Amino acid sequence: MAKRGRLGLSHKQKSELWTRWKAGECVSDIARALEMPGSRVHNVLSGTGGIVPATRRRSSRELRLEEREEISRGIAARESAQRIAERLGRSKSTITREIARNGGRSTYRASEADALAWERACRPKQCRLATNTRLRYLIAGKLSAYWSPGQIAGWLKQQYPTEPSMRLSHETIYRTLFVQARGALKKELIAHLRRAGRLRRPNGVAHSSGLRGQIVDAVSIRERPAEAEDRAVPGHWEGDLLCGSKNSYIATLVERQTRFVMLIKVPGKDSASVAAALSKHVRKLPLQLRRSLTWDRGHEMAEHKKFTLATKVPVYFCDPQSPWQRGSNENTNGLLRQFFPKKTPLSGYSQAYLNKIALLLNTRPRQTLGFKTPAQKLDSVLQ
Repeated sequence: MAKRGRLGLSHKQKSELWTRWKAGECVSDIARALEMPGSRVHNVLSGTGGIVPATRRRSSRELRLEEREEISRGIAARESAQRIAERLGRSKSTITREIARNGGRSTYRASEADALAWERACRPKQCRLATNTRLRYLIAGKLSAYWSPGQIAGWLKQQYPTEPSMRLSHETIYRTLFVQARGALKKELIAHLRRAGRLRRPNGVAHSSGLRGQIVDAVSIRERPAEAEDRAVPGHWEGDLLCGSKNSYIATLVERQTRFVMLIKVPGKDSASVAAALSKHVRKLPLQLRRSLTWDRGHEMAEHKKFTLATKVPVYFCDPQSPWQRGSNENTNGLLRQFFPKKTPLSGYSQAYLNKIALLLNTRPRQTLGFKTPAQKLDSVLQ
């Protein structure tokens, strides 16, 4: 019979579970494949925050099962610890400690002693952040300011180029957050991550989206100027609506070259409201930042001609079901879910609050900008 762990899964089942998780399968798919409740799968994953545990190996210096069986036979033959140690090529103290920690000569059993040794080897080891107080407080502060682990790692590399003890990878920060047995960073800081799920996925799971309707006189993204495609000049924007509950929305605009973000309060999803709200904000931009706008196939931009007439900004539309053609905007919408979770109403937020959130994003360093902030990048191109 296969040996089972605390959650009732055999080692084979756990291996298959982690293999499927690494391949990007969701919890429900894994549960169906293993023919078990989804809660049991989730419990296994949550034990390490969704991070695949390292393969456990016995130390070469540790007593093997066959050696423990030889100790058991020596005890039965009333041999001394010195005699047993000589036969195994071990020190006498190793044998005496092994017998003492497993009940003494009267109750020593090789298989039980081997199983207990395997369990004792599970003790968590302290990570770097647990032993470096200065670095731990610095990283906790940046996480509280909504910096991502990638931004923190890049910033540390630039800030402390000659101090290896003050640098570490983004993966180390993630592992310290999600594997709470390490005990260095509080789990409450997970809520400050852009996607604050309790499980960290090795790979994302693709989500399908429905077909979008036709827009009259829509100009394809394929006709967009080449300077927009290669981000050669500023002023080319990507836009979308961030959806909330109770039919509430926020318009999001991202400048392609600098990744500068603008958030716009809209009263509704109807094309007249969206075009009017976008026009009002875009007209405040300097002319050099009003070159083009790329949108998806949503009907909220059906009145794109009115928007262009009011702002002199042409609108280009993505191909159906091609969100990657607005990659910067899609990424930004993901970041915004940290502040505006799904299934929450968005109508109660004022434009002043939206400006505050946009400022937070625009003053955080971005890896794609060489760890400069969008605000710094925008200032440099406007000079």
